[in-house]
Amino acid sequence: MVNAFFVFCGCVDQASVAVVEKWGRFVRLAEPGLHFFNPFAGECVAGSLTTRVQSLDVRVETKTKDNVFVQLICTIQYRVVKEHADDAFYELQNPQQQIQAYVFDVVRAIVPRMNLDDLFEQKNNVAKSVLEELEKVMADYGYSIEHILMVDIIPDAAVRKAMNEINAAQRLQLASVYKGEAEKILLVKKAEAEAEAKYLSGVGIAKQRQAITDGLRENILNFSHSVSGTSAKEVMDLIMVTQYFDTIKELGDGSKNTTVFIPHGPGHVKDISEQIRDGMMQASSSNV
Repeated sequence: MVNAFFVFCGCVDQASVAVVEKWGRFVRLAEPGLHFFNPFAGECVAGSLTTRVQSLDVRVETKTKDNVFVQLICTIQYRVVKEHADDAFYELQNPQQQIQAYVFDVVRAIVPRMNLDDLFEQKNNVAKSVLEELEKVMADYGYSIEHILMVDIIPDAAVRKAMNEINAAQRLQLASVYKGEAEKILLVKKAEAEAEAKYLSGVGIAKQRQAITDGLRENILNFSHSVSGTSAKEVMDLIMVTQYFDTIKELGDGSKNTTVFIPHGPGHVKDISEQIRDGMMQASSSNV
C-alpha cells in the first residue's frame, strides 16, 4: 500500500521570515530553511519580510526660533523584529511612509523652539527625541529602530553666506588684534634696546672721559716733577698740541675716514688750545 501525500516544499532565504496562512488566516512564521506546505489543506505563503537593517533618508524642512528656514536630513536605521514579523506584515501597509510622518511631526515640534546656532550644537538631542518617539510607536507594529543620525543641517543659501561673512569678519578682527600686539611688542623691545644702548654708550663715554682725565692729570704731574720750572698750564698746552697732531695723523692714515678741512698752522694751534682751555674754565665755573 502506497500513501500519496500532495504537498509542496519551499525554501526561505537567510535573514528573511515567511508568513504562512491557512485558508487566508495566519498560522505561523517560517524561518530560513526548507519548509513543506500542503496547498490542499489551504496552506500557502502569504509573503516574506527581510530582517536585515534597512535605511531610510528623510528630508525635513522647518523653521527655527529666529525665523531661519532649514532643511534637516535624517537617516533612520530600522529592522523587522523576527518574533513580531506578523505584526509588521499585517499592521502597516507602508512602514517607510509611517516612519517619515513621525519624523516630520517630532522635528517640526522641536526645531521651532531652538535658534539656528543652538540647532547646530544640539542636533544630537533632536535625533534622540526622534528616536524615543519612533521606538514607542513602531514597536507596536513589529519594527525596531536601531539608530537615527542627523546627517546634515542646511540653512537657506543667503543665511549660509551671511554666516560665512560673519565668521570671516571675526577672524580678520582677531588677526588685526594679534598683528597690533606683535607691532606693539616690537616697538617696545626696540625702544628698550635703544635705551639700553644709549645707557651703555653714556657709561662708556663717561668712563672714557674719566680715563682721559686721569691720564692727563698723571702726565701733568709727571712732567712737572721731571722738568723743573714748568707750570701746569704749559704742560696742558703741550699735551693738547700733541693730541691735535695725533688726530691729524689718524685722519690722514684712515682711508675710510671723512676728510675734515680746518685751519692749520702754529697760530691756529694756539687759538685751539686757548678755546679748549676757556671752555673748560667756563664749565668749571658754572658747576661751582
